[in-house]
Amino acid sequence: MKNTMRVDLSDDEIPPSRGDGVGYLPENQLLERDEKMEERLLRKIDMRLCTIAGILCSLNLLDSGIISAASVTTIFQDLDLGSGNRYSVSILVYTVASVTFQLPATIAVRWLGPRVMFSAITIGFGVITLCTAFITTWRQMIGMRVLLGIAQSAIFPGLSYLISTWYTRKEQQLRYAFLQSGEVTVVGLGGFLNFGLNKLHGKGGLAGWRWMFLVQGLLAIVIGVLTYFWIVDFPENSHHSFHFLSADEQALAEARITEDRGDVKAEEFAWSKCLVHFKDLKIYGFCALFFCLNLVSTSLSYFLPIILQSGMGFSTDQAILLSAPPYFYAVIPVVISSIVGDHLQLRGLVITFNCICTVVGFSMLGFASQNAVRYAGTYLATGAYVSNWAAMNAYQASNIVGQWKRATFAAAITACNGLGGIAGSFIVRQPEAPRYITAIWVSIGSHIIIIGIVAIFTSYFFFANNQQKQGFRLLERTVDFRYTY
Repeated sequence: MKNTMRVDLSDDEIPPSRGDGVGYLPENQLLERDEKMEERLLRKIDMRLCTIAGILCSLNLLDSGIISAASVTTIFQDLDLGSGNRYSVSILVYTVASVTFQLPATIAVRWLGPRVMFSAITIGFGVITLCTAFITTWRQMIGMRVLLGIAQSAIFPGLSYLISTWYTRKEQQLRYAFLQSGEVTVVGLGGFLNFGLNKLHGKGGLAGWRWMFLVQGLLAIVIGVLTYFWIVDFPENSHHSFHFLSADEQALAEARITEDRGDVKAEEFAWSKCLVHFKDLKIYGFCALFFCLNLVSTSLSYFLPIILQSGMGFSTDQAILLSAPPYFYAVIPVVISSIVGDHLQLRGLVITFNCICTVVGFSMLGFASQNAVRYAGTYLATGAYVSNWAAMNAYQASNIVGQWKRATFAAAITACNGLGGIAGSFIVRQPEAPRYITAIWVSIGSHIIIIGIVAIFTSYFFFANNQQKQGFRLLERTVDFRYTY
């Protein structure tokens, strides 16, 4: 970590456009601190933030796990959901609702605080999921999916934003990996839970898929209550968290972020302070990355049981069970690639490697003749796209400065991630079973595009850093800031 710290400067010492007015302390005024205390602080933050963040993020994939597992049971017949594109539309409306509310919902995380916001929306998610167990028509399913999308709109951007405020740029990718590891582990366990709940078919007069929604809705409500006491606030407000940091630990946490990039505290909110960041072309590049990534994420997470059943000939129970292991496997590459990314500070290289693995995985799934090889391809593709979610979040968070800029980028990126989900919900076409060739080629092509965008970013960041070193340019309106590529 760089051994310098930022302080406020007067207006004549910094560019007038600088929003938070920070610079670096001279060497004789550096903050001395206990390395062991810093290690203890990181462990404490990891235990309180990354754990619950992983569980909360898993609710999104938990939903996809429920509806995808239900898709190979009797839900299509019970709700007449299998006619035309109704199943795809039920996925579409969820994503549209989520995308629409993501920017205001992310800002609400800052206004209301993470404890209130995340506990409220998690309880709301649980109630809506529970109520879905008792619907009787596909139209009611569409309505519940809209409400569910609204309830979930703050989860991904809000948690990405919160994590980025607590960790330095060199620590972020591994923390996003922790988040993803917890998420995919819960989702994997959810696959086994769905298998067991489907065995309750007929009990209490409820179909197996209704038990899936009922039980996991109740679990989400319990998690929502626990979230209020478990999750932490932003660093400068961490004293509002329940039994978290001492005053000295909070001061250290703030000093670490101030030293790294100087944006520990948010300016007073105004919509103009968010909207102005849409002038930064980087936001569109990052949005394109997440759009392309979620094409694959959605097609696999929502349709994997269908692919296993219709494409590979497995039974309903086998399809539900076999959809879980690829998520457990994903923990390995996401942690390893994140350690490498944080250590080398080469995010683009890690993203490119993961893209190559995704292309190979989808090629195995689409073009191999043996089901064992095709199924192995789902492991490779799942591990790679999960790893890239952590890598891309660290990539964008490491290359921007400012609280409202972080909130704006997080919301816009997650919105485009959702738009990718909309496209991804339509690329797996049942008439193309067992090969689903459209989904295969779109997924391969999207990751070739990702590699191209990363190459453009790398060239730009390298050129901009050289200009900064020569004193010709001030990056992100921050003294001594350099892009991570």
